[in-house]
Parts: sequence; C-alpha cells; structure tokens
Amino acid sequence: MAALAYNLGKREINHYFSVRSAKVLALVAVLLLAACHLASRRYRGNDSCEYLLSSGRFLGEKVWQPHSCMMHKYKISEAKNCLVDKHIAFIGDSRIRQLFYSFVKIINPQFKEEGNKHENIPFEDKTASVKVDFLWHPEVNGSMKQCIKVWTEDSIAKPHVIVAGAATWSIKIHNGSSEALSQYKMNITSIAPLLEKLAKTSDVYWVLQDPVYEDLLSENRKMITNEKIDAYNEAAVSILNSSTRNSKSNVKMFSVSKLIAQETIMESLDGLHLPESSRETSAMILMNVYCNKILKPVDGSCCQPRPPLTLIQKLAACFFTSCIIGYLIFYIIHRNAHRKNKPCTDLESGEEKKNIINTPVSSLEILLQSFCKLGLIMAYFYMCDRANLFMKENKFYTHSSFFIPIIYILVLGVFYNENTKETKVLNREQTDEWKGWMQLVILIYHISGASTFLPVYMHIRVLVAAYLFQTGYGHFSYFWIKGDFGIHRVCQVLFRLNFLVVVLCIVMDRPYQFYYFVPLVTVWFMVIYVTLALWPQIIQKKANGNCFWHFGLLLKLGFLLLFICFLAYSQGAFEKIFSLWPLSKCFELKGNVYEWWFRWRLDRYTYSIWASSCKNKAECNELHPSVSVVQILAFILIRNIPGYARSVYSSFFAWFGKISLELFICQYHIWLAADTRGILVLIPGNPMLNIIVSTFIFVCVAHEISQITNDLAQIIIPKDNSSLLKRLACIAAFFCGLLILSSIQDKSKH
Repeated sequence: MAALAYNLGKREINHYFSVRSAKVLALVAVLLLAACHLASRRYRGNDSCEYLLSSGRFLGEKVWQPHSCMMHKYKISEAKNCLVDKHIAFIGDSRIRQLFYSFVKIINPQFKEEGNKHENIPFEDKTASVKVDFLWHPEVNGSMKQCIKVWTEDSIAKPHVIVAGAATWSIKIHNGSSEALSQYKMNITSIAPLLEKLAKTSDVYWVLQDPVYEDLLSENRKMITNEKIDAYNEAAVSILNSSTRNSKSNVKMFSVSKLIAQETIMESLDGLHLPESSRETSAMILMNVYCNKILKPVDGSCCQPRPPLTLIQKLAACFFTSCIIGYLIFYIIHRNAHRKNKPCTDLESGEEKKNIINTPVSSLEILLQSFCKLGLIMAYFYMCDRANLFMKENKFYTHSSFFIPIIYILVLGVFYNENTKETKVLNREQTDEWKGWMQLVILIYHISGASTFLPVYMHIRVLVAAYLFQTGYGHFSYFWIKGDFGIHRVCQVLFRLNFLVVVLCIVMDRPYQFYYFVPLVTVWFMVIYVTLALWPQIIQKKANGNCFWHFGLLLKLGFLLLFICFLAYSQGAFEKIFSLWPLSKCFELKGNVYEWWFRWRLDRYTYSIWASSCKNKAECNELHPSVSVVQILAFILIRNIPGYARSVYSSFFAWFGKISLELFICQYHIWLAADTRGILVLIPGNPMLNIIVSTFIFVCVAHEISQITNDLAQIIIPKDNSSLLKRLACIAAFFCGLLILSSIQDKSKH
C-alpha cells in the first residue's frame, strides 16, 4: 500500500509540476529578480565602494562581509604591488593611529607599535617605495587645517591617500560642552573646502567616530558618551556632504568602522580603543577601497568596475543576437503558415477537416532554437558573474553549513528509489546514482567553503578521483565491448564534454584550464582511446578467443603506466610539452601550466586516500596519488555484493547524475560567484531563501544546457563520415580564428 501510495503521489506531482514547468518558473524568477536588482541599483546607486565604506555584517566572529560585494584579503606582496611609489597619510587622534598601525602591518607585519604615541610616526618601505605617515592632530583645529592647507599648495608633498578623523579629544578636553561641539562645527566647516580640493586628485576619507563602551571608560574619559559621539558624527557628515554645491562630495565617509565597533567594542581593553581584530578589518577595507580597482582581484568585487567587453565577447553577443532574431523570424513564418493551414469546419457535417499533416522539425529550426536558448542562458551567466547586476558575498565555513545539507540530501536520496533495469555490477542506473550523490556533495562542499577543513577537503579529493574512475571505466568498457574506434564516437564524446566550456571561455573571457575538470576528463578520454585504438586493437571479442590478447592488453596498460609516472615526476618535461603553442592556449593559467600539472598529477590515477593520514594540504596532496584505489574498490564492493543492492537505485541521485557535468561547470558562475570564490546573492538579507531560489534556477539551467548540448551534438556531429569531415574542417577553422583573435586581444592588453 505504501509503495502504491508513493507511485500515485509521484504521478500526481509529475502531472502538475514537470521539468518544463519548473524551467518556466525559473525563467520568470530570473526576470523578476533582474528587474528588482536593476531598480535597486538605480535607486540606491551602483557604487559598491559606498557599500564597502558604509555597510556590512559579521559572518561568525571575525569575518566581515560588506553589503553586496566581496572583500579580498591582501597579502604582503599584493599590498606592496598596489602601493608602489605611493604616499598615504593618516591624520588625527589615537584611533586614527591605531588604524595607521593596522594598515602598515598589512605591508610589514613586523612593524612594532612603539615610541611616543603623541607625535608623528613615519613608515617607509624602500623596496616598494611606499611611504605611510601618521600625523598627530587629535583635534579638528587650526593645526590640522594648516597641515591640510600645505598639501593643497604643494603638489609634490600631497599624499595619494588621506585618512583623517578626530573628535574624542575635543569631547574630553572640553568636558563634553556644547561650546566645544559648536567650535568643532566651525573648524570642520573651515577645512571642508580644503579636503574637497584635495579629493579632486587624491583619495580622501573622513573616519567617523566609533562608539565607546561606557562601562569600561576611565574617570577622565567618562564625558565621552555615545550620545556626544553621534552628535559629532552628524555634524561631520552634514558639513562635509554639503561642502560642494550642486554635486556630490568627493570626500568619502568611512562609516563602516562604526558598525564593526558596535559588534566588538565590548572586547576593548579601555572602552575607547578597538580590539586589534576590528582595526585590522577596517585597515583591510581601506586596502580594498584603494587597491581593488588597481589589482582587480577575483575575490574582491567591491570597488571594481564592470570589465570591458573583449572583441571575442562582442562577436559572441552578435552571434547569439543574430540567432535569437533568426529564430523569431523563423517562428513567425512557421506560425503564419500553420494558421493558414488550420483545420476548417465542414458546414454540412460540423466536423473539422485536417488540411495538412504536421511536418517534422527541421535541423535548421533545432539549431536556431538551441542557440537562441543558449544565448539567453549565457546572458544570465554574464549578468550573474560579470555585469555586477546581482550581489556577491564571501564564503564562510561552519560544520553545520556543510553537514546538515549532506544529511538532508541523503534522506531524499534514500526516499526516492526504484528498481534497476539490470543487475550487473556498475550498471547504468548505479553509475548515474554514484555520479549524482558525489556531484551534490561536491556542490555543497564548494558553496559552504569547506575546503578550509582538511578532512572534508581530502574526502572531496576522493570523490573527484572516483568521478575520473567512472569516466575512464565507462569509456574503457565501451571500447572493450563494442570495439567502435570510429571518428564519430570520438567527436561525439569530445563535443559533449567540451561544448559548454568552450562557450563559457568565449562569453566569460576565461581560459580553458580555468574549468580544470573538463580538461582532465578530456585528456584521459583521449589517453584511453589512443591506448586501445593503437595497433594491435584488442577488444573483448578478440581476447575471449585467445588468452594471448589479454597479455597484450596488460602490456599496453603497463607502458601507459610508465608514461604516466614519467610525466608525473618530470615536471620540466610535462611543462615543455604543454607549453607548446597551441596547447599552451588551452592549458595555461596565469601565464604558466603549473596549475594543469598540479591537477593532472594530483588526479593521475583513479584513487582515494584516508583523510586522517596527513596534517596539511601540501602533505595530503603529495600522498594522495600514491595511496591507490582502496576506497573506490571498497565502495564498489559494498554497493554490489548484496544482490538486493544491485537491483535498486536512487532515482533522485541518478537524475542529478545525468547532468553532473553541467552542474559542475555551471556552478562556477550562476550558483557561486566571482569564479567560485564567493556566493551569488539573488535575494539579499535572507541566506536560506537565497540558496533555495538560486539552486532552483541553477539546476534548471544545467538541465536545459544538457538538453541543448545533446540536440546540437546530433546536428553538428553527423554519422555520415563525409559530412562529419566537412564539419570538422569548419570547427578547425573556427578554432583557428579563435586563436588568432585571442592573440590579437593579448597583444592589445599588453
């Protein structure tokens, strides 16, 4: 009865909610979300720097998340590279001095906080020609004004970045009197035009005063209350923002430190000065504001403008636009013809007469329709990860964010199960199931940022290895059993593996090696094909007739193993091979092929490893290939030894397994963000709802791309050899043109 109820319920759900209706719903959701974000950008502005300087929240205890964008954590080398030949000046009181020290420690972590605190403090890094000064001016008065005035008159001494702020000393010295506030307003009014003049050629930031923790303040600071600080901040914002007429002030308000202080001031030692972790966050925000537009880090989307379209991207946009227009014209003509041939009613009998028989869909219509859909999907990809329309956030790992979704999908996978069509080991349903649950775990691993947790990282390496094992096993089994080494089979596989990635390389302006998994499975497919196709071609039918052929196959595989070991331990030879043009255009990343060598060497066997056998990633990655196939073979045995286990499979996991490659690739840009470094935010302020909606759209897109790829593969890769050779010539010409355009782009960039 339970099984009957389950089947009836599933049919009822499928009747009202199919994959097609889900995709329509996803399309409507994308249009609505795009319209909402576009309206929000127009209303609130499109400057992510303002969000970085004014808003955000803590993820956990110490990770700061700006509103709508991602913040990069700058390393020493990056900071020096950005600030080479630059002069930065911090001017203000002890709180500004704290910010100065934290900023300098990004450049030089060994810089010590010592010396007289109430005097100027210089810092210079001669290797990078970076100069950072702190100027002690604890009050907004004539002394501060004179210092700023000198900069306006001397273009040589003028800093590139000026960070200023003061108020607590005025409150303290004058015992929080109203006269002191009035004087503060007058003084800041007098320096506002000078700051505005500097801001035309330099970056000028006015740091608003952070709140205090009044319970910890000493007796001589009790007059510094949060009420007084708010009054001084309001005065500074009002005067500096109104210092220019009919235009927006160029002096930027650094108000985000207030939000940081509200969460961390309780950890202060004296109630006035922020704990070190908080000022480090403020210093890193300053570094992001200035350096992101210079270095353009992938995971630092704040303050970065939309990247300009390349020539290849423009040509791709023209192509997809032409396909959309062509399909619309084709559709209109076809619809008008259908209306003319619409069944008419016989006046005598009252019955309809059919004038024509439905004609089959032509290859041209399928081609135009597929590219039309693909063009719209690529527009969504571009909007998500290049156009800065949707928001992005940094990842933040917690054990619950990884393990709770794992438990949830495990329950769903066990609940949805069906009988297999066959019970042999590693049958099709079982391998789809295996790919499906592995892909879902990998997706959760990526979005939760679980790579920071070593045991999880190592188990995911096992899953990647297992996926490669399945790919190699599937291709080997096909060639071994079928003996089909024809060019049509090879082209079909290569097309299905690489079509989406090639399109993304063009549309998203990314190198082929960026989507590292596809090069891996492509190269290993070709290795298996070449090994088995070379003379003598040994297949199952031939080997069953003579045991000698089994020995020949083992000999082939032995030579292959030696070749793999040679390349794995000869980095120089490996890099020389793959640095040759045009291979270098496919396998280079950031100007070299090291990343490709690392990925290939890490996943050169089908293997796994016990996660607790090493203590750090470097050691794990070194041991990982050496400890071979134990876990994978163990899983295969456990999954197949019981007869019942071979006769059932999880239809839930198998459904995802059929689109696992598309899921793996699409996550880069429409589920994650900033090329997998962050998370796409479609619905801000509600992380759970955002994950649900973005995942729903992401899965629908991946499924549609899988169908588009299958449809195009049937048209572009025909079975007729003469037609196939012509298509291959056209594809070769296309890639030659792409290489030429890529070379032209590279020269223009340099």
